Amino acid sequence: MTTALVELRDVRKSYFSNRIETPVLHGINLAMQRGEFVAIMGQSGSGKSTLMNVLGCLDIPTSGSYALAGEDVGSLSRAALAGLRNRTIGFVFQSFNLLKRMSILDNVALPLIYAGVNRKQARERAQHQLARVGLGELARRQPNQLSGGQQQRVAIARALVADPPLILADEPTGNLDTRTSADIMAVLTELNRDRGQSIILVTHEPDIAAFARRLVRLKDGLVLYDGPAREGLRELAQEEAVNLAGSLSTATTEEQA
Repeated sequence: MTTALVELRDVRKSYFSNRIETPVLHGINLAMQRGEFVAIMGQSGSGKSTLMNVLGCLDIPTSGSYALAGEDVGSLSRAALAGLRNRTIGFVFQSFNLLKRMSILDNVALPLIYAGVNRKQARERAQHQLARVGLGELARRQPNQLSGGQQQRVAIARALVADPPLILADEPTGNLDTRTSADIMAVLTELNRDRGQSIILVTHEPDIAAFARRLVRLKDGLVLYDGPAREGLRELAQEEAVNLAGSLSTATTEEQA
């Protein structure tokens, strides 16, 4: 039986402040196989950011279990957890997180340098990844010399340079216009379709989630829907239409009163 790339079992997460517990995740069960493209959606406060932190090994569950590439995250030391994260996950963030005083080539090479790869080899691999996202000729430029879409392509190249089995993309189009967002999503879709790259995408935008094959919707720290993206987005649109109709009806009644 093939081991799931991601497997969460009854994952719960609470935060504590002055001994006061604030539960955020209330028992998440989720499995993802290699090669899947999953979108996670949810309104503010649904728990999607906390779930992303758990998936990215940036935080550990309060209870339940999380296995990443067959390894039990909860049983690892801090150093072992960092090692698992570095070799298994590539991160793409909304704000790009590029170092402004470094060339984009060196930005992309940085994860390899941290992993102990010699500088020459790291830069060669970085150049290859920049070429794959269409920026090979701009390798010597600095981030402030690029457009937002180009900077996000650099971030994708950086996420891929260590050849991780999983990419976690947290609102990767949040700072981009509609056309540039579509270009970035085309890059991610191609990586998944042609290379079999596993991707988990967090977004609040239905048109971005539509690029994924599978949709997970959260509400109040629980999984509300987990299935084909097309069906899930259709269900979401119907819910929003019903809510809008109810709001309009209430407003009309209040005006008449």
